Amino acid sequence: MSGSLPVFRWRLAPDGYATRRQLRALGLRPGGQDVAAELQRPRRRRGPLVAYLYRIDRALPVRPMTPARRAALAKANAARRLCPKCRTDAGYCIPASLGMCVPCHDYGPYGSQRSA
Repeated sequence: MSGSLPVFRWRLAPDGYATRRQLRALGLRPGGQDVAAELQRPRRRRGPLVAYLYRIDRALPVRPMTPARRAALAKANAARRLCPKCRTDAGYCIPASLGMCVPCHDYGPYGSQRSA
């Protein structure tokens, strides 16, 4: 993306630009605008870390949370806590790497604990 974008060194971006997180902290969102600039932080053995910047003056206010959006978010989060194997609420988000709750993963199909 850095072909025609202005590139700034890390922590040296001029006023008027912000990352997505910074916009969110201000109660704003990019609102469909393209990336306006890049921040690059050099690293020794790899390519630079890159952060994309957006123009603050073109940002739009964050959309308000409606009751329907709140319900949909609660339903999605509840689905992430439900173990597909034992069908119980784990009380935490099921790790995607395991695909099931930790007790179901640790105790295999025969009830013995897996060796480490």
